[in-house]
Amino acid sequence: MASPPIKPIEVKGKIRYRFIVDIGDDPKTGKRKQLTRTFDLRREASAELTKIMAGVNGGTFSMPTKTTVDDYVTEWLRSATRGRERATVRNYEDALRPVRDRLGARQLQKLSTNDVEDLVDWMLTSGRRRGGKPGTGLSPRSVQLTLSRLKAALDSAVHRRLVPYNVAAPVRCPAQIKTVREPWTEDDLRPFLSSLDERMRPIMMMAVMGLRPEEVCGLRWSDIDLDGRTLKVQNARTLVATDNGLEVVEKSTKTEAGRRELPLPPQLTAALRTLKARHAAERLAAGPDAHRGSVYVLADELGLPQRTDWLRRRFKKLSAAAGLRPVRLYDTRHAALTFLSKKGVPPPTISAWAGHADLSMAARKYIHPSAKDLESGSEAFAELFS
Repeated sequence: MASPPIKPIEVKGKIRYRFIVDIGDDPKTGKRKQLTRTFDLRREASAELTKIMAGVNGGTFSMPTKTTVDDYVTEWLRSATRGRERATVRNYEDALRPVRDRLGARQLQKLSTNDVEDLVDWMLTSGRRRGGKPGTGLSPRSVQLTLSRLKAALDSAVHRRLVPYNVAAPVRCPAQIKTVREPWTEDDLRPFLSSLDERMRPIMMMAVMGLRPEEVCGLRWSDIDLDGRTLKVQNARTLVATDNGLEVVEKSTKTEAGRRELPLPPQLTAALRTLKARHAAERLAAGPDAHRGSVYVLADELGLPQRTDWLRRRFKKLSAAAGLRPVRLYDTRHAALTFLSKKGVPPPTISAWAGHADLSMAARKYIHPSAKDLESGSEAFAELFS
């Protein structure tokens, strides 16, 4: 496209320089859009016209807008989180909260790389607002998450022709220092399980078998076939942070691969039979008006399901009572998969047992463990539980 002429005009007795440039069609109306700019000096007008024409001809021109960072983030979140689970939506919102707090009032098109660099420095030194002492620095992992979401939002802004380029692209954050975790070994798992009562033993057996905490909390008696010795992982009860605190959310498994049917070791089958009988006895003792029914495997004496935070606290107390070194409840999942590996269970079978969705391409697309293959997992845990 050829450059339009720059014409001198008289404004209140003073000569100024103006050009009118065609910047393409309005995506909403389809009508041609033009931009008029006026400058005191011809060289200023010429420099701006050159810049605009380079953007128009290169397909990177952004129509001037007063949209703020906060307004744009709101619009981007609406699109980026559409159809996602509530926990995921909340994670996106929390990650971008520092951006909105520090940069939200700034015009999107005036946002600079230095602004983003300053945001990162602030978060690392004094950006904490909750989950610790306010005014202290956030972890590199938290900052990386915010920066990643901001970069994704600005990539979309470039695609929408709202900004010519992503000003956050060059910004880097210190690498996260990975915590070296040492899961329990067989020598830890055996005394831990033997220290448990009949109520918690089958619950912790399932955690030691590699079920996620939300899968343990979401497990219903209808998911278990004691006669057929199988357990279906297809429901999860987790917690989502809201403005009013933590809220229980019940949903299907994290991924399609997470929906799986596992063969039960005989020791766990027996422990579950005992627990189910106990639930029935508690229901009779409490009466139908007081008892909520025995829907969930992990429930209190009145049939009320327990939350994942309760399970984590309970695990911490039980492991301390057994005299074992402290680990996270989720670390039992690491211990389980390590145990299976040491017992020679093939990696794709271990992944199928754990309900992993993200494997190497070969394992995901070309290796398909059968139900019979999974029996090796049951046999390995049968040895552990004996």
